[in-house]
Amino acid sequence: MDLSLTAYMEGQLQQTVSVFHRYMYGQVSWQTRMFGLVGPRGVGKSTMILQYIKEHIGDHSMFYVSADHLYFSSHTLVELVDEFAKEGGEQIFIDEIHKYENWSRELKQIYDSHPDIKVGFTGSSVLDIYKGYADLSRRAPIFMMQGLSFREYLGLFHQIEVPVYTLKDILEQKAKLTGIDHPLPLFRDYLIRGYYPFATESSFELRLRQVINQTMEVDIPLYAKMNASTGRKLKKLLAVIAQSVPFKPVMDSIATIIGVSRNVLPDYFLYMEQAGMIGQLRDDTGGIRGIGKVEKVYLDNATIAYLLGGESTDIGNIRETFFYNQMRVTTDVISSRISDFEIDGKTFEVGGKRKGKKQISSASDGYVVRDDIEFGSGNILPLWAFGLAY
Repeated sequence: MDLSLTAYMEGQLQQTVSVFHRYMYGQVSWQTRMFGLVGPRGVGKSTMILQYIKEHIGDHSMFYVSADHLYFSSHTLVELVDEFAKEGGEQIFIDEIHKYENWSRELKQIYDSHPDIKVGFTGSSVLDIYKGYADLSRRAPIFMMQGLSFREYLGLFHQIEVPVYTLKDILEQKAKLTGIDHPLPLFRDYLIRGYYPFATESSFELRLRQVINQTMEVDIPLYAKMNASTGRKLKKLLAVIAQSVPFKPVMDSIATIIGVSRNVLPDYFLYMEQAGMIGQLRDDTGGIRGIGKVEKVYLDNATIAYLLGGESTDIGNIRETFFYNQMRVTTDVISSRISDFEIDGKTFEVGGKRKGKKQISSASDGYVVRDDIEFGSGNILPLWAFGLAY
């Protein structure tokens, strides 16, 4: 294999620590012939791949490469895998696949030409992965990874191990933080900075702004063939959402504010959602997940909301953002006709410690989810508990 690629892999493995695994580590089908791991920028996909290699390379012939390596200025992916196969290689991982032109076509060729080689690939630009996936849809399952849950934050930042609790467990008041007498200070810190694994870095805020800028100014415009001025309008749209409490899309007024046709706005919102910048809460009119009418728009997670909202960040919006962000990973969350959210016929009203039961009084199976409380009782549940679901 190319010596510069080998040296690059060794350097990456040396920097990789395997003390903590993300929730997807045990869900990915590592031994399938080809798979993709996608998700927003900065959630830890590359680290997870490198952890797997570091823990299994003694048993198998593995190779790791980033698709933006200088090697690919004069070589192709197909050439690399051909060489890897000749040397008895078994499993190759290609990071940042979206940075390689015509990646899906070459992966298809590799899949068809090398039945004995296992291939894993990652992509931060979720949009490009969706675009190229048509060529691979019958060949490679795609695993979607989100940012840290509150449970994962406790493990990564504070070395506090907490099991995963199902929604049923949480509703039955079984979600516990053993050894933590007062969870609220930790929960506050999580909301402000805990969604991204790189939050321990001193330049965290700068890096998060770079993630947002790269997504809004490069990833989405490239995918949608937009010009630079449209990319700037997307950032303006994100700022409008950040200042709302929460945001209920009125297309005509939004179109006027950012200076675009209202007809393109649903596409813009969808691009931003797929790229991990916003979450769209829909009703159940579509009958299929993700098809219903959009009732509310949130920033994707509380950490982004605090960064963009600054001192004017609305705590009510943060609470709803957190609930939706955490629960969407394991359940289908839709808007409620009488309250905030509905999951599998259960109604949830989210608020502060004095939030009453008025909104759920007509619900057949209703719950009040309160922030600022350490423990729940009956159908009153602490908000932090919903961060232990993955």
